[in-house]
Amino acid sequence: MAPDMGTNEQTMAWIMDTYSHQIGHAVPSIVTGKPVSIGGSLGRKEATGRGVAFLADRVIETLKLPEDSRVIVQGFGNVGSYAAAGMAKYGARIVGISDVSGGVYNPKGLDLQALEEHNARTGSVAGFPAATKYPTTRCSSSMRSPHPGGDGPRHHREERRQDSVPHPGRGGERPTTVEADAILRQRPEIFVIPDILCNSGGVIVSYFEWVQDLQSFFWAETEIFDKLYRILGRTLDTVLKEARKHNIDNRTAALSLGIQKVVDGKAIRGLFP
Repeated sequence: MAPDMGTNEQTMAWIMDTYSHQIGHAVPSIVTGKPVSIGGSLGRKEATGRGVAFLADRVIETLKLPEDSRVIVQGFGNVGSYAAAGMAKYGARIVGISDVSGGVYNPKGLDLQALEEHNARTGSVAGFPAATKYPTTRCSSSMRSPHPGGDGPRHHREERRQDSVPHPGRGGERPTTVEADAILRQRPEIFVIPDILCNSGGVIVSYFEWVQDLQSFFWAETEIFDKLYRILGRTLDTVLKEARKHNIDNRTAALSLGIQKVVDGKAIRGLFP
């Protein structure tokens, strides 16, 4: 198990502690996303957001988009905030950010540090003085990133979007409706990074945490992110190759690859009994 909306490192520490008391000794591997002091992994907290930023930057290179591509981030919690900061470090211009309470927009780019301070003080990005009200009827960004707590794309407004690269960062839930997904597939100019890949940074580093707990051998943060980025980059290349080979959308390609792994595994193992 790992943290999701409404939970954090403290929650995972409590779960670990409760389970460990039942077993009679500490079992740090029972959950991930724990504080580092009790077996958590360096980099786990920011892994999902940094994974989103890394993949977005790779796609910018693939599509030969401008390095200062405009980005709108929907959701500014643990995932959205780190994704925004990561994309800014790669050179993108974060022009819009929203959360459940509202949104802000600045075509010249938002001051993320000041926005973080405002968010910590008020509990929302809404009302940030160095921005205008978030545009609600049209998205003209080069990239758009929906995250937990943000308002993901829905079918009733999908046709008005002009963004090039939606990249969803939320895990465990489809960031679009079936109707919106169909519209995206009909728009070849919209490049979608599959959600199962784009939000996988946290899951992958949770696996790293589990491995480290089992071995009681912990890695440096640079090693963790080197491993993460290699996996994400290699998988993105494989998905894009599959999509081109079969002339299918990226999401279908990612799903097909996953299903094929299961099929191959079952075939090689045989049937028993």
